[in-house]
Amino acid sequence: MDPLDALIAQVQGFSDSNADLTHLQGLLKEYESVLREQPCARLSSLLSQLDPAKHSLGYLYVLEAHTSCSIPREQVEGFLLIAANFINSCSAEQICIAPEKFTNLCKKFKEQVTDLQVPKQAIFPLQTAVRKLQPSSEHLTSLHPDFLLVCLLAKCYKAGLSILEEDIFEIDQPRDFLLYCYYGGMVYIGLKRFSKALEFFQHAITAPMTSLTAITVEAYKKYVLVSLIHTGQVPAFPKYTPAVVQRNLKSCTQPYIELANNYTSGKISVLDSCLNTHMEKFKNDSNLGLVKQVLSSLYKRNIQRLTQTYLTLSLQDIANTVQLETAKQAELHVLQMIQDGEIFATINQKDGMVSFQEDPEQYKTCKMTEHIDSAIRRIMALSRKLKSIDEQVSCDHAYLSRVGRERSRFDIDDFDTVPQKFPNM
Repeated sequence: MDPLDALIAQVQGFSDSNADLTHLQGLLKEYESVLREQPCARLSSLLSQLDPAKHSLGYLYVLEAHTSCSIPREQVEGFLLIAANFINSCSAEQICIAPEKFTNLCKKFKEQVTDLQVPKQAIFPLQTAVRKLQPSSEHLTSLHPDFLLVCLLAKCYKAGLSILEEDIFEIDQPRDFLLYCYYGGMVYIGLKRFSKALEFFQHAITAPMTSLTAITVEAYKKYVLVSLIHTGQVPAFPKYTPAVVQRNLKSCTQPYIELANNYTSGKISVLDSCLNTHMEKFKNDSNLGLVKQVLSSLYKRNIQRLTQTYLTLSLQDIANTVQLETAKQAELHVLQMIQDGEIFATINQKDGMVSFQEDPEQYKTCKMTEHIDSAIRRIMALSRKLKSIDEQVSCDHAYLSRVGRERSRFDIDDFDTVPQKFPNM
């Protein structure tokens, strides 16, 4: 019998129990180099003899060997169908025996879909792959960034929320976490949820690191722009930001720092001049769209300042004050801000007057009560989780050993700063 036919027979016979699967994996490893030497047609023939749901481990080895060679362009679509079907139907228990091979297969699948410029085809399979690879929803896998990337390329931002809204507490590779935060921030930008985008970019900036990474630099550029759009200022680095980031990051992003400094002047002409000066840099960084939103946000911020001074103001006066060309442009800005809930006002179309009003929210509606209750319950759950993690770290042998080595022989806290008073003998 042909050795590969014998291997397929063993895959079919040893795919039932855990003990058999362990034995089967050993056999598959022995045949790994042989499988990689086979032509695509031969590997396709082997796959046709296996059920992706019942024989997932063997199917994975053969399919992964298929991706090791260059796939002819005319066969790419066929490969994508086979790979998507396998990812969707395979046994999570079996593929987790060889997680690296499953990850490599999914990454190859993502590359081929990206090359064909059909990223939407990869969204559901990669989402399924993430779920099958995760030991729990709190675990970050190497496929999280790939899933978010195809969501971005397909502009299906809401699809990314399925994993972004889960709290992550376990990370295998720091680079995966940085990419997850970077792509996650971009997904939230696409959804116009700027506060969440800032949260994710900040994670990428403040994550522990010993050297500055390109991902951190790109995340900070977007962090600056989104901060200006959302709050009108760029906050200082948190205290827990790594020293290497605090020392070097601003020097790598000087055009963005200059843009932020000019924004604080409140003058459109100054900001526009800065934009034109660094136009090529912003364009090369693929941030020109965000920079234009920064410029637009300054108009809005200047209009918001007017609400703190005036009760009524004409559209023409608003246009003159915030440096808009016409009263019609001012009207469009005011209408958009009213729609977005950024100001509360009414426009009298007859005389072109705008009346500014107070926030009507009384914080006592059922919807607001549910929102506050949900936020409190989430904070309580996070508090319990943080306490649990703190207890685990406190008992971790490696952590205690390192703390013991790094602690000086005597600690100043070991001594009393004030002499004790002894009772008279």
